[in-house]
Amino acid sequence: MHPSLPGMLAAIGCQADYRPRITPEQLRATIARYEGLVVRSKISFDAALLALAPGLRFIARAGAGTDQIDTAETQRRGIAILNAPEGNRDAVGERTLGLLLALLHHLPQADRQVRQGQWRREANRGTELGALTVGIIGYGHMGRAFAQRLRGFGCPVLAYDKYHSGFGNAEVQEVTLAQLQQQADVLSLHVPLTPETRGWVGEAFFAQLARPVYLLNTARGEIVPLTDLVAALQRGQVRAAALDVLENEKLDRLTPAQAAAFAYLAQAENVIFSPHVAGWTHQSYIRINEVLVDKIAAFYKNG
Repeated sequence: MHPSLPGMLAAIGCQADYRPRITPEQLRATIARYEGLVVRSKISFDAALLALAPGLRFIARAGAGTDQIDTAETQRRGIAILNAPEGNRDAVGERTLGLLLALLHHLPQADRQVRQGQWRREANRGTELGALTVGIIGYGHMGRAFAQRLRGFGCPVLAYDKYHSGFGNAEVQEVTLAQLQQQADVLSLHVPLTPETRGWVGEAFFAQLARPVYLLNTARGEIVPLTDLVAALQRGQVRAAALDVLENEKLDRLTPAQAAAFAYLAQAENVIFSPHVAGWTHQSYIRINEVLVDKIAAFYKNG
């Protein structure tokens, strides 16, 4: 966490035990002491761990995703879940747009070639974003932030969200998933990782696309199986991909199938990676603290 957190918590009357290097074993030994936890994503909060914390009232997740928390168990125990998508939505919106522009204009490839003494203008001819239809899957904080940053490009923007409706306006058209799969040239994922979305954007999903798409994933890597993505690239269902997240981000512990898929993606000119940093900027580092502390203050005020 940004080091401003303990001071912010003290300002609302909370005593903070700041332990950024705590191990799972140490947490199990001390979790009973706490009525609130502020966590990132390194430790999983399953039923066994939560059983050791009878006085726990809330878990505040520094970021948007809560997939490492057993939310059914927290609900059963009456433990509130607080998260902070408002804190890093602008960072995610900007990174997603940057990745898309880099794909459309071959920026990593062009830079690499010029550094190697190659001056290949035709091979790096770009595609204008304004000529494409952008499809957004998941229209929460992150999807909306990306849509806002598309406004100046003049491109049609479609959005699908299974759990939200009535959000369409003059700038974003609300559509069904089938409509999005038929009309989109760009597909950007902004959904949480759940049992429903794990492996969702795979072979069957790609088979429903009416045209080759540029795929952007700044959500969770497990939503897109690597082997299915490779097959979609080879079949031409996916024209190019920008991945801030991977199905398995421990690159030294890939399964043989994941390792083969990653090796293919790593040498592909039409694939761009970044190391799960879409929501991680100098500004969001502080803003996440601000959002969480405000929500913790509201939690105590209301309850």
